[in-house]
Amino acid sequence: MKVKSHEHEFQEHKETECDSNELKKSGAIQCLVNSYEKYNVLSISIAIISVMVILIIAADECRQCFNKLDDKPKTNKESRLKKFWAYGKNIESGFLKEVFLILDRFGYENDPNATDWDLLWAHDYPFRKLYTQLNNLKPHQKVNHFPGCGYITNKVDLATKILKLKKIDKIDLDKEGTFIQEYIDKPLLVSGYKFDIGIYTVITSVDPLRVYVYNGDALLRFCPVKYYPFDPDNLDKYVVGDDYLPIWEVPALDYYYNELGFGMKESLNAFVRSQGKDPNVIWDQIEESIRTLMLAKESLITDVVKRFQSKRNFFEMMRIDFVIDENLNIYLLEANMSPNLSSAHFPPNRLLYHQVLYNILGLVGVGERIYKNSLEVRSQSEEEMMVSDKNIATFPDTCNSDLCKTSCISPDCQLCKPCLSPETRKDLVGAYKEHLHKGDCKRIFPPAMVREEAFQNVIPDNLSPENQLHYRWFQGKCQLDQSWC
Repeated sequence: MKVKSHEHEFQEHKETECDSNELKKSGAIQCLVNSYEKYNVLSISIAIISVMVILIIAADECRQCFNKLDDKPKTNKESRLKKFWAYGKNIESGFLKEVFLILDRFGYENDPNATDWDLLWAHDYPFRKLYTQLNNLKPHQKVNHFPGCGYITNKVDLATKILKLKKIDKIDLDKEGTFIQEYIDKPLLVSGYKFDIGIYTVITSVDPLRVYVYNGDALLRFCPVKYYPFDPDNLDKYVVGDDYLPIWEVPALDYYYNELGFGMKESLNAFVRSQGKDPNVIWDQIEESIRTLMLAKESLITDVVKRFQSKRNFFEMMRIDFVIDENLNIYLLEANMSPNLSSAHFPPNRLLYHQVLYNILGLVGVGERIYKNSLEVRSQSEEEMMVSDKNIATFPDTCNSDLCKTSCISPDCQLCKPCLSPETRKDLVGAYKEHLHKGDCKRIFPPAMVREEAFQNVIPDNLSPENQLHYRWFQGKCQLDQSWC
């Protein structure tokens, strides 16, 4: 066998050499065939080896590629998310947990290093330290405070540990830090407890002014100790502190709240009706009080806003607290610039905070319906899909008159399309978007109006020119569609 194999290999070697003897015996064609067979095998072997080398190199490249993706696992996700920047002291301590959660549901991520952010959520007043940045905002960027809103929310920094009840003639009015607040001696009591009502309020525009309240509920906080007997040394009877008594522990309200599933506002309404009184008296007064407060401070806020390039980047969410006396008269206590939205101390309040944030962020345009990775307008077509000229058009008969067809001089023609200034049009577009997205928020300024009265075109004369024009536009929308009234 070995000899035979050796002879066979030797013969193959001879057959492929194509020497002169072979050419004579077999001919040139047979020699070429033999050579082809030899080199074809060699070519296939080289090709197989080459393919294997290529596959190994490709596999290594893919491995390196996936390693890079592992180093930045959020790259794909980040490109689809809007950015917000949280500003304030001890932001990571958790007191903004509910804010972060709702923003995450709206498709935002907290990126403190982002320069082209969509939302600045500032727990502290940001306009002094961040003036340069906030004076050069892009049109799509939003800030959760208005410059100058301190005129509404600033108050003497009180600590309940040093707060005392004294007669007026016993108070040193010249002493630094002295703060006087009227004492309501006959407050409305529920199960013997004094309480206050917190109303979440939003300013979406100044000059012209637009104000909303969250109408889905209110925050009720009760003093932890019953009001009577009177004891001026026990502040827990009269002052609502951080460790207040929650509504679910108040006997007269716990069944409405715990068993029937009503919110705080409707639970209080049910109690007031059980006392033979009309709870609407409370809420009507509260809305009027907020309107009065906002109109009184608007000009001061507007003066501060003028220091910034645009007034349309800002909104203000605050909580305004009230107390009620036994005759259902309301008294404004204070306005909180950055109200507590943490449920750490009272977990059942979590749903209230979530719904407040969901509705208010939707109202101001932070929570958009359109899925995109920025609040920036992408196209005119997209913008017109939401609001076009037909949506803000009002007073068809007036605008079709010869007076308005030929001139814009008359005040009656200012809201006609040919007479609208670019700034006024932006104001109307903003108002229209808010109406679409108000959810459980209620507009309180411009105030609600009866449709029949809207046709009378009566406008309060104590309003600024911009507010009068805005008020008239809402009248025009009310005439066309009762949902605007």
